[in-house]
Amino acid sequence: MDGFDFNDTQPIYLQIMDRICAEIVRGKRSPADKLPAVREYALEAGVNVNTIQRVYRELESNGIAEMRRGQGTFVTSNEERLIQLREEMRKRYVADFFRQMTEMGFDRTEIIQSVEEERWERE
Repeated sequence: MDGFDFNDTQPIYLQIMDRICAEIVRGKRSPADKLPAVREYALEAGVNVNTIQRVYRELESNGIAEMRRGQGTFVTSNEERLIQLREEMRKRYVADFFRQMTEMGFDRTEIIQSVEEERWERE
């Protein structure tokens, strides 16, 4: 496999963390699901094993994953933490969207109008 596509604006480990968190929020990874073994995921992502170890440590320290000695790393079973993760990601993605639109010169009214138009087109 060729690995993941990474950008130059953010450290790779943060991009991988974001990818895993997005998979959890989308339901691709469920509570208590086992994450891939470190070496396996490093090969899949096309990164160093140390990068994935850091990702898993950070996920654990943020309460998103649980390491079980001899078994691997698992998505947390803590539903409250997963609800909180969903809310954190929603806020971050919305803030990023508004920042990018503002940087392109759109004002608040134009941004809201665009979101409303897009919403109605999707329904």
